[in-house]
Amino acid sequence: MKKMVFALALAVAVGFTAAVGLCVRTLVSPTQAGAIEGGMRVVLDAGHGGIDGGVVGITTKTKESDLNLAITYKLKSELEDMGFEVVLTRKTEAGLYDAATSGFKRRDMEKRREIIREQTPGMVLSIHQNFYPSKSARGGQVFYSAENEGSKVLAVALQTRLNALYQTQGVKERKAASGEFFILECADCPSVIVECGFLSNAKDEALLVDEGWQKQLAQVLSASVLAYFSHSTA
Repeated sequence: MKKMVFALALAVAVGFTAAVGLCVRTLVSPTQAGAIEGGMRVVLDAGHGGIDGGVVGITTKTKESDLNLAITYKLKSELEDMGFEVVLTRKTEAGLYDAATSGFKRRDMEKRREIIREQTPGMVLSIHQNFYPSKSARGGQVFYSAENEGSKVLAVALQTRLNALYQTQGVKERKAASGEFFILECADCPSVIVECGFLSNAKDEALLVDEGWQKQLAQVLSASVLAYFSHSTA
C-alpha cells in the first residue's frame, strides 16, 4: 500500500511568514485523516470562466478567472502532495455552461453544484479575487455560511494564515465573514469562498499575478486545510 505522508504546518499566525514552504512538518496517518466520510477528498472550485471573466486588475487587466484557475492548480498540487484526493469543478479557461446563451451563469453554477454533490467531499474551497470601489482595500478574505459551524471554523483557520501572509506586506488583518452564496450551499461539508486579494489595488494585483506569490497562497491554504482535517479527525 502506498504510504501517505502529510505535511502539517505548526507555525502560528504571528510567526507565519512568506517562507511557509519551510514550515515544520509532522505525520498524520491515513486512518486519522480519513476518519469522516469523504474526509480525504477536497473539491476546488475556480470561480468564473469562459465569457464570465469576473473582475479585472486595474493595472494589468488580468482576468480574475485566469488567476483563479492558476491558484487552484497550485493548490491542487500542494494538497495532492499531502495525500488528499482533489477534484476540480473547472479544469480549463472555459466556463461550465453548455452554450453562451441566456441563462448561462445559472447553468454554470448548477453544473458546479452537480459536480460537488456527486463527489461527496469533505471540504469545498471556491477560489476568487476581490474588487472594491476603494482602491485602498487589501488582503485576502474568507466567506462562509453562518448555517454551517464547520465552515466557520475552516474560514477562521484560513483567514488567520492569509492575514499572516499579507502582514509580511504590511497589510492589516481582515476578518472572515458570513454570507449567503450559492456555492456555499451545494454540500453539507465545510465550504468557503477564498478571496485571495483585491484586483482593485495595484499592490495586491502585482502580488496576485506573480507565480511566486500564487505558490505561497497555495501553501497557506493547503496548510489550513490539513490543520482543519487533522483537528476535526483527532
